[in-house]
Amino acid sequence: MYDGGEHTPKLLQCSHTVCLHCLTRIAASQTRDTGSFRCPICRELITIPRGGVAALPPSFLVNQLLDLMSRQRREVIPKCSVHINQELLFCETCDSVFCTICTKGSHNDAADNCEHTVIPFSIAIKRMSEILLYKANECISKLNRAQEKVRGELHRLESARETNLEQISIIFQQIQSLVDKRKQEMIENVNSICTEKRKILEEQHSLIESEKNKVEQECQGLQYQVEVRNITQRIESLSEKLDVAITLNDPRENAFLTCDFKHNDTIKTISHQLNSLGRVRTSTTFPSLCSAEIESESLIVGIESRIILTTMDYHGNARKFGGDPVQAELSPESSDDSEAVPLEVIDCDNGTYRINFRVTKAGRFQVKITIFERPIKDYPICFEVTEHNNPVLLFGAKGSGKEEFMQPVSVAVDENEDIVYVLDTGNSRIKVLDKNLMFIKHITNEGLLGRSCTGIALSNNGLTVINWRTKYITEMTPDGNTVKSFTHAGFSEPIDIAVDRTYGHILVADNGTSCIFVFDDDGKFLFQVGSKDIFNSISSVAIGPAGEIIVADSKVQLFSAKGDFLKVIYDGGKGKGRYGGLSVDSENRILASRSDHKGKSYLQILSMAEENLNSCIDSQNSKLKRPSGVAVTADNHVIVVDLGNNCIKKYRYW
Repeated sequence: MYDGGEHTPKLLQCSHTVCLHCLTRIAASQTRDTGSFRCPICRELITIPRGGVAALPPSFLVNQLLDLMSRQRREVIPKCSVHINQELLFCETCDSVFCTICTKGSHNDAADNCEHTVIPFSIAIKRMSEILLYKANECISKLNRAQEKVRGELHRLESARETNLEQISIIFQQIQSLVDKRKQEMIENVNSICTEKRKILEEQHSLIESEKNKVEQECQGLQYQVEVRNITQRIESLSEKLDVAITLNDPRENAFLTCDFKHNDTIKTISHQLNSLGRVRTSTTFPSLCSAEIESESLIVGIESRIILTTMDYHGNARKFGGDPVQAELSPESSDDSEAVPLEVIDCDNGTYRINFRVTKAGRFQVKITIFERPIKDYPICFEVTEHNNPVLLFGAKGSGKEEFMQPVSVAVDENEDIVYVLDTGNSRIKVLDKNLMFIKHITNEGLLGRSCTGIALSNNGLTVINWRTKYITEMTPDGNTVKSFTHAGFSEPIDIAVDRTYGHILVADNGTSCIFVFDDDGKFLFQVGSKDIFNSISSVAIGPAGEIIVADSKVQLFSAKGDFLKVIYDGGKGKGRYGGLSVDSENRILASRSDHKGKSYLQILSMAEENLNSCIDSQNSKLKRPSGVAVTADNHVIVVDLGNNCIKKYRYW
């Protein structure tokens, strides 16, 4: 307890209160001839005045509270007003004061039997006073921290003012330098033109002066001439001089020289540009009310995720403009791993911000978002990142009927129309779905008969399919009308097809001959790629961005558009397993479905350039079974045919 003696409350420079007794001990143990010690509460360095710790100022607030407590003890009489010798009691359970005589031994009117905590009223007053003092100190401490924050913000505001004034000065010095430079150029131009004109006029002036002197010399002694011949010669000479004088009558150069600033609207343009030069921006954003929310319900390794930050002002109103200095830091939540994850902050210029990031490993992560270096309300945001990627949409199941599949094997996507075409081989048809995998219609054609079509691809006229049993390639319109149909004598077991719509090439993967047959748009055979020495049980073929030929068997290999071998993109396991389908997106990523020798099925995301495996889609909660055809969409989704489950599944992969 503070008192007026040994435990006198003293106020430190950091605004904390410590008694004289404790300060004496702390100062004696910490000073070491430095004349200072650290506050035991906040660790701030305190300078000891000349008179020692006793010379520190008293804590006026604590003294006032002590006086208040003293007055309360004197004024509050813990005796019953009726029974003056009976001490009042206080029930902490009921929060009430009572006299046992007045209440006949019990202060509780209810008929319950619960136990109550009863103490003397004098002790209750003492406890309340201690609580009051504690609350007051807590309040002062919080106010001190708030004051320090405001003081820091004032300091940053002044620093920002100085920085902006300096920046304004630099910019306008640059503008002034440009104006001065242009001014000097025009002055030099005026002087140069004036010098040239002056030179011409001065030369003419000198010539006139010379001719005048000659005339004067001719006229000297003329009145004394008596010989007619001399007079005649001088007359002829003066006649010539007169002709010369006539040519010198007008100035050979003019004195016209003016600076024209009205030949265009430059001054108006400069005035307009100066009025729009720079802007002073401020913000009413109050970070403590700003909130952030993760868009996705589940975050997956390797797939871009997004946080939406919504800014608010001090009154809780949503901000309508951007420009705030938003800073975000993403890192693992564990304290022993400080590796930061790159992220991107995008200002939507409407008071919201998109924070994009991509995590490369599973685990717990946190995002710390600050505005003006002050944390937002949701700070930090913690979340779990999983390596399991489950489908966002699914269509079909075992069985038959309009909305079911029977042995679906291949898929093609028209990105322009957002249409999905699924080769429903068991039903000898093509099922047409929209981008949300909602049923639109069925396509039937004679080329689809026999329940033996194994590949489908988009063509310039619609769709092209390959029939394993009939060995015919059929091109049809989206309505099912046949455009053309042809075959080739070399076909043995054609199992997949790809169409290069840029060059019109048609590629057929033949598992029986272990090669790729290449035809032109009219069905004319051009060349073939590979042999049984190169391929081992071909499963699919795809077209690269520059017409490259991508082939999958137990590995994924890359060939040029002319069929020359380039490289092995990924060795899927040296014969242990088999690929099902291939597709290439706009960023040169290859998506391939695969089943390994252990019976596991998944999707691989490969890079054409780096020759490595970027990531896998394991479909943890919706296991793939014999995945085959694969097709990508424009919004970083992939559709895979799950042959073993008679359905198709849509995943986000990037």
